[in-house]
Amino acid sequence: MEERTTPNGLHDDARQNDLNHRSLVLRQGSGRGRLLRKPQMNTPADFLHQLFGLPGQVAVVIGGTGVLGGAIALGLARAGAHVVIAGRSPERGRTSVQAIQEAGGTATFFSTDASVRTSLQDLADHSQQFTGCIDVLVNCAGVNSAAPYLEITDDDWHRVVAGNLTATHLACQVFGGIMTAQALGGSILNIGSVTADVPLSRVFAYSASKAAVVNLTKNLAREWAGKRVRVNALCPGFFPAEQNKNILDSVRTENILRNTPLGRFGEPSELVPAAILLCSRSAGSFITGADYYVDGGFTGMRF
Repeated sequence: MEERTTPNGLHDDARQNDLNHRSLVLRQGSGRGRLLRKPQMNTPADFLHQLFGLPGQVAVVIGGTGVLGGAIALGLARAGAHVVIAGRSPERGRTSVQAIQEAGGTATFFSTDASVRTSLQDLADHSQQFTGCIDVLVNCAGVNSAAPYLEITDDDWHRVVAGNLTATHLACQVFGGIMTAQALGGSILNIGSVTADVPLSRVFAYSASKAAVVNLTKNLAREWAGKRVRVNALCPGFFPAEQNKNILDSVRTENILRNTPLGRFGEPSELVPAAILLCSRSAGSFITGADYYVDGGFTGMRF
């Protein structure tokens, strides 16, 4: 049986706990009066658990075999979700699952080609077997090309667009169809990029595809809001990973750091708090259609 939630996104038992711990200061007479009931409060841990905890939920992380996807998967597991790691590499998948298990969480790996609809449907079927529902989907697979614009081949262009935009579209269709039919809806988190907002050299196809991912995110958020499915985009700044290692030479690194107010690259773990916020039914209950930048202030720079 599915749990019911109240309009503010809290489960009934969590809402009752919230009500039980809210105290009214009752005073007698018109003077200063006296306190009749001692205020009761949740512990900080209880409060944060109600806002950001994901116990009993199933989270699917496509691209959870990568550096950034692996960090997000670990974060969701530590928040209480059972995480399904999806990707092409069984070896990397086992590594991600092991990291989650060593942290006290639960996870499985499912070999998936994010560019193939039937493969994504198989992933969805596998993920539903745990609780019958899929609560969270993270689209974190990514492809890049460092070729200059006039030199990028048609095949390379289509490879990047397919790996970033088309794969996200296919997963949103497959999993969105499931979530919109669930009483509790769900949350989809698409991974965009700082390049969706700021034009950068040598990543033309990547930038165009990620800008399209952000636009798709906003359209789906509007389309599915009435079905209790929230869709948001998390846009990382510069986090050294597979997608950008070929373009981070010394000159480019210097330019990036000079234009990042915090003056450094991001750590993968620094994406986790924002990801949990956007995925949480409680903390993120009124957030949909957002493109949330975690970039050390890079997009705030103007020349």
